[in-house]
Amino acid sequence: MTLTSDRPARTGRLLAAAQLAGSLGDGAFLTCSVLFFTRIAGLTPAQVGLGLTLGWAVGSVAGMPLGHLADRHGARGAAVLLALATSASILVFPLVRTPLLFAVAACLYGSCQTGLAAVRQALLAALADPDRRTRIRAQLQSAGNAGLAVGAGLGGLALSADTAPAYLTVFVLDALSFLVTAALVLALPAVTTSAPRTGEPKLAVLRDRPYALVTLLNAVLLLRMPLLSVAIPLWIVERTAAPGWTVSALFVLNTVVVVLLQVRVAGRLASIGSAAKMVRRAGVLLFASCVAFALSAFGTSPWTAFAVLVVGAVVQVFGEMLQSAGTWEIGFALAPADQQGQYQGFFGTGVSVARAVGPVLLSTVVIGWGLPGWLLLGAIFLAAGWAMGPAVRWARTSAGTASAAVC
Repeated sequence: MTLTSDRPARTGRLLAAAQLAGSLGDGAFLTCSVLFFTRIAGLTPAQVGLGLTLGWAVGSVAGMPLGHLADRHGARGAAVLLALATSASILVFPLVRTPLLFAVAACLYGSCQTGLAAVRQALLAALADPDRRTRIRAQLQSAGNAGLAVGAGLGGLALSADTAPAYLTVFVLDALSFLVTAALVLALPAVTTSAPRTGEPKLAVLRDRPYALVTLLNAVLLLRMPLLSVAIPLWIVERTAAPGWTVSALFVLNTVVVVLLQVRVAGRLASIGSAAKMVRRAGVLLFASCVAFALSAFGTSPWTAFAVLVVGAVVQVFGEMLQSAGTWEIGFALAPADQQGQYQGFFGTGVSVARAVGPVLLSTVVIGWGLPGWLLLGAIFLAAGWAMGPAVRWARTSAGTASAAVC
């Protein structure tokens, strides 16, 4: 089922509102949850880090089968159930007081979050015409960033109070935000399902090698996520003369630019070929931003270092927006229409991999190696961006060959 001409705007608004609601709760949760686990629940930082890594790792695996279930039983219903399950999983965290129970709760939370992200992508693919999907996805990204920013502010209030009731209020707020998400998704049109093809494996995406390569390249490019949240803050504090508040300034800059310009950038897409070119340009910009960040260590004046970091952040956020828009289009376009759930679940593993591997990898390469580490990271971004074009062509050729064989 695709959107009729009189319903795209309403459906887009509902999807954006659902994204905003969940992101607002997540922003508050992510800001102060770690301190709750260490200061109130009594866990060590190492136990929290291990539990969260395990949770996202399990979640990355769970996304595909949950997406497959959405393909077969309906993406809207699956999204509602997963939003409710996410809400319930959040309320488990305040009860945790041991590392084992924390790991179990983190796995439940990670699976629900990753599955919900995959199913929402499948829901968008089913409800929106192909030429509108990436633009609507950009609107969701902008809404999500705005929600994270507001939520982070609310989480900051809990941090300033630093009491168990303040932290518990944040958990309840996050749980309620996903109840709102479920209600908004339920208001969307129903999505028709399709029967499996004869002889088709349940998780066909695992046999689609071109799509696997595209997913791998996307995961490499998504290392720009922990770059902004982990590597750059450590770099600013340990290796540059810039003032400490530069970390917050760069985060605000990134959020504002994405909220204002992501939809406009996505609107420049005309085809999957232009999406591949957009990703290639993203690789160039991410390389250039790595060079700028590396050079910031050579400025002895705080304001010089700050200025260079701002240049790097501006270049980085434009690379981020190009990469996001291009890979969204590629991930949608290369997935079979009746298997969007499992394909989006697989494609979404790039986010989980970046979250799990990125902090340790980037801290070692960038903070440990300095300038050579930045240049190596930039070269990796450059290579991944360039390789996306040949990978997309291979995937399209393989899809054409498979279609011909079926006919």
